[in-house]
Amino acid sequence: MKLRPIITIGGFLILSFSLVFSENNFGKEPTASSSTQKDDHKVISLNQNDFIEKIFDYKNNAEWKYKGDKPAIIDFYAEWCGPCKLLAPILAELQLEYKEKIQIYKVDAEKNRELAAVFGVSAYPTIIFIPMAATPASARGLLPKSELERIIGEFLKVSK
Repeated sequence: MKLRPIITIGGFLILSFSLVFSENNFGKEPTASSSTQKDDHKVISLNQNDFIEKIFDYKNNAEWKYKGDKPAIIDFYAEWCGPCKLLAPILAELQLEYKEKIQIYKVDAEKNRELAAVFGVSAYPTIIFIPMAATPASARGLLPKSELERIIGEFLKVSK
């Protein structure tokens, strides 16, 4: 799988997507449940206003400037999307495992169409990986947990 950087054009971020799967086995479905998570270890839902406040004010800035204090992952999903439903428990499990080292967010792309459009979301799930000191990158599709862990380690520079 190859991540592509986010590029700024005319005040908006446009994402390039490239996803090459080298494995078809996504493993068994994780059993992590949000009801077993502590409040500070949950995947957090964002709407457009939350995104602008916590992640990046794309309306007033042409260049990427992340507002967070730790690396992040943002899952753009749709309620009806089968792969999104399979990815959600994997992300919840990763949030529990990495605790305060990363923050995982989710954005309902159908309810936040402007935000999804700004980031070029055209398929679900679309995942944005936000390191602390580099340009974010994105991937599209259901990624196995092992691939997400690899990206967290290599791109976000975070270990468990």
